Formats: sequence, C-alpha cells, structure tokens
Amino acid sequence: MISSHKLADWVSRLVQIPSVTPSQAGPRAGQPGEARIAAQVADWFAAFGGKVYQEQALPNRPNIYGIWRGESDHWVAIDVHTDTVGVEQMPGNPFDGRVADGRVYGRGATDTKATLGVCLALLEEMHTQHRKPKVNLIVAATADEENGAQNAPVFAAWLERIGIPLSQLIIAEPTLCSPVYGHKGSIRFEFVVTGRASHASLPHQGLNAVTAAAELTLAFEVEHRRLQTLNPATELGNPTITVTNIKGGSGGNVVPNSCWVAAGYRTVPYQQLAEVKTQINQLATESCPLPVKMKVAGVLDWFFQTPDTPWIRQLADWSGQPATVVPYGTNAWAHNGKPYECVVLGPGSIDQAHSDEEWVEISQLEKLGEIYRHWWGL
Repeated sequence: MISSHKLADWVSRLVQIPSVTPSQAGPRAGQPGEARIAAQVADWFAAFGGKVYQEQALPNRPNIYGIWRGESDHWVAIDVHTDTVGVEQMPGNPFDGRVADGRVYGRGATDTKATLGVCLALLEEMHTQHRKPKVNLIVAATADEENGAQNAPVFAAWLERIGIPLSQLIIAEPTLCSPVYGHKGSIRFEFVVTGRASHASLPHQGLNAVTAAAELTLAFEVEHRRLQTLNPATELGNPTITVTNIKGGSGGNVVPNSCWVAAGYRTVPYQQLAEVKTQINQLATESCPLPVKMKVAGVLDWFFQTPDTPWIRQLADWSGQPATVVPYGTNAWAHNGKPYECVVLGPGSIDQAHSDEEWVEISQLEKLGEIYRHWWGL
C-alpha cells in the first residue's frame, strides 16, 4: 500500500503547477492552459516506463497519453483532465498545494489532480518495483474539460484510430469514489428579440424588445414546470430549462430595440438535440410577440449506461459506495454507445470542486489507490 504521505505529495506537486483553462484565466492564474503540466506529465510517464503519445487537442494545449503493457489482453483506460477553473476568488495562494488537517489544498486538488496524483504514485511504485499490471493500461491526461467538455471526443477518436480494443474506461471526477453511470446533458440556447426604438415618452411609437423578452422568459418557466410532470425515462429525472441571463436596452429614455436572453436546457437520456431544438424554437416563436432568433451556443450530451454489470458492481464493492447518477456533465458524454464500459469515478466531493477553498481528503486518495490496485491487478 502506498503511504498517505506519498499520495498527498503527488497531488500537492500537481496543484503547484497552474493550469487554469484559458477562458477563465485572470491576473492570478499564472500561465493559462495545460502546456506546462502536460510537458511535466509526459516526462513522468516516460520516466515510469510508459510509451508516451502527445496530441495537440488545441493550440499549445496537448493531451498526453501513456500506455503500459500488462500481462493479459485486457485493456483499461483513465481520462483525467488537467485544466482547472479560475482562481480569482480564492484566498491566499491558490496553487500552494499545502498539506494540513488530513487534506491537500489548492485549485485542482479535487477536480481532478487528485486522480492524476494517485495514478502517478501507483505508476512510480510499479516502475520502482519492476512490476507490470495484469491489465494493459492507458492513462490520458486531457485538456479543456472545464470549457464545456468540448475536447472529450478527441481522446475517444484517438482510441478508435489506434485500434485499441478497450474494455473499461473511468472518467475522473470527484464522486467520493462512487461509480457514476449517468448524468444529464446540457444545451445552451441564446435568443435575440428584435423590436423598434423610440423615445421613451412615446412608447407607442416603438416596439419594446425587453417586455417581449419577458414574455419569452415566462414561457420558459411554464415549460420547465410542464417538464417536471413527465414520467422520467431513467433515474436521471426530468429535463429542465432555466433562463440564466438577459440583457437589453441602451438608455433610460429609449424604448429598447433589442434584447438578448440566454437559457440552459438539461437533457436526459434518449433525448436528441434536433428534437429539443425544434421544440424550443417553436416555443420561442409562439410565445414571443416580436421577432426572435435562436442559436445553440454549446452542447454537452447526456451519458448513461446500465448499472447492472459485473464491473460496476465490482467497483461499488471496492469503493464501499453504491453506483449512482449525478446532475453535472463530464467527458463521459463522448463515450456513449462505444463498445466499452464507461463510468465516472474519483476521490473527493463535487462540493469542493470550483469552490473558494478547494481541497481533497487524503483518506479519499487512499481509497482510490486501493480501487485502482484491484482494477489494475496489483
């Protein structure tokens, strides 16, 4: 068993390498992006006997893949993202990686450098002891998850391109080491309502885009309540739609000629993007008294697989936690319908991810280490 000190040290070292996703990088972020941590991970993978591949997922933001051949023809993989959310709201040094009170602190400690640290500790131990895993192992350190998980298909396509007959894949996210077999998807809609400007003292001469947009937003609230009355198809419950932003008007004495509205729609398994788009566009057109144009600003598909498989039951037994579903999205969406099983699993709680003071319990690192020991055949 790897010592708790060794596990904490690896996570601390990773936290100390800033890797804030560029879209959320502010003055305190250090060097934005994953280039620095990717280069270091590639060096560690090579030092621990892995065959290393690099793929430029985005300019200067690579994915790093390490392969370790085992003693069987069984292939397993882990996808752990190396980017983190922003740090501007965090007190003190967000990258200090301090170890105190049975925890490792700092941005990424939970989401998801904890999993990468555990992997590196086990890989180092295997290399030092001249041991092989029973399985053939792929560890993928991937970029750009925190920007809507839009890079996820890059790793899925790489697996298909090189022809590895993968059997099992774990997507690293903080789940308290529970195996997660499903999550909702997300569609980000944007709407522009077009009116006609006039002097505010003569409102009848204009067409008020803001009041028209108000009718649109209220229609979405009515639709959300209707969706909650449906019979859920899976344990993930019902779809939801929520207005998240609204902007309109150019001055206190001008009838607004335009208003912009953003809304988030959470999809559930077996809903299709084209069908949802058609429904929401029709709802917008019928409920808004002025012309409205809709566009899709981002899509993250749902993920779901049956929990009643020997592997998921085994993971639940090793972790001591039941298989479950979660409301947030992950890289697992890119692996729906693939010929291998996929679950989301990792140490720490989603409650600490993205928080002002992020941390992970060292006991959670120890639990994941034991799960991986069983899974890898160590």
